[in-house]
Amino acid sequence: MKQLTLITIATFFLASAFTIVKHPNASELNGSWRPIRQSIGGSELPITLFQSQKLIIQDSNYVLQAESVDKGILQYQNGRMDIYGKAGINKGKHFTAIYKLENEELSICYNLAGDNYPSGFETKGKPTLFLSVFKKEQDGKE
Repeated sequence: MKQLTLITIATFFLASAFTIVKHPNASELNGSWRPIRQSIGGSELPITLFQSQKLIIQDSNYVLQAESVDKGILQYQNGRMDIYGKAGINKGKHFTAIYKLENEELSICYNLAGDNYPSGFETKGKPTLFLSVFKKEQDGKE
């Protein structure tokens, strides 16, 4: 009995010592998202530049409503994302990105050069990295 108690306690402490990073699956990303923060190359962008934007994700398809409409295909797995523009200003372009869903915020760090995946969500000193943090709209409204 004493050994069972010790094993149970040890298991609890070991499980508590490790944090499992969970990457969202497609259904968790589905919906309409509004940007709440954006930065490029370490510089924060003013909210007036993106307050009317909306990102809509439906499985492997996306629509970005901004000054114009951009549509394309998303491929994502294990915190990495490949974005292929199919219509709009980014038609024919491929961007690489990393993403995370944390505290009901979707953070996507894009490499606008598309040549490799960002190593983190910090853009300072990296002029080709663009970070956008989104909040999901609830019932059609934010």
